[in-house]
Amino acid sequence: MKSTKLAGRYAKALFDFAQQKEEIEAVNSDLALVKSVLKENSQLKAVIESPVIFPDKKNDIFTDLFDGKISKTTFGFLSLIIKKKREPSLSIICDEYLKLYNIHHNIKIAYITTVFPLSEELAAALKKLLEEETHATIQIQEKVDPNIIGGLLIKIDDFLFNASILAKINKLRAEFSYNVYQAAF
Repeated sequence: MKSTKLAGRYAKALFDFAQQKEEIEAVNSDLALVKSVLKENSQLKAVIESPVIFPDKKNDIFTDLFDGKISKTTFGFLSLIIKKKREPSLSIICDEYLKLYNIHHNIKIAYITTVFPLSEELAAALKKLLEEETHATIQIQEKVDPNIIGGLLIKIDDFLFNASILAKINKLRAEFSYNVYQAAF
C-alpha cells in the first residue's frame, strides 16, 4: 500500500514535469523501455534493487544501459530515484506513470479472457464496440484461460462483463442448490 502511494506521488511529479517540458510521449516510451529491460533481466533488477550496491554504481549501470536511448528528463528522474533509494519501487512508478498517461489520452485497457486466442477480425470488432460504448480509445490485452470453458470475460476499469460458460454453470448450480419444492406430508 505504501509503495503504491509513494509510486503514485513520484509518477505524478514526473508526469507534471514532463507535461511542463512537453515531453509526455518521450518519457512514456522511455519508462516503457526501462520497465521492459528490468522485466527481461531479473539479475539486473536484483542489482538495481539491492541496498548493498552503492548509488554511484547504479547510476553507472543506468548510464551504460540507457545513454543516448532515453531523454535527459527520464535519466534525471532515474538518478533521483537512485539518490532517494526508491529503486525497489521503480516498476510500480513506471506502471503509475502509464496509468496517468492513459488517463491524459483517454485510453482504457480492456482485459479480455477467452479459451482460444481471438482472431484479428473478432478483436477488431470487439475493440470497435468497446470504443463506442466507453467513448475512449481501447487497448486490448488478451489472456487465454481454458478454465472458463467457453465464452469470454471483459474487464475495463471497474466494469466486468462475464459471458463465460463457467459463470453460467455456477449460476445454475446456485439456482439448483436452492430447492423451492417442499414435500407436503
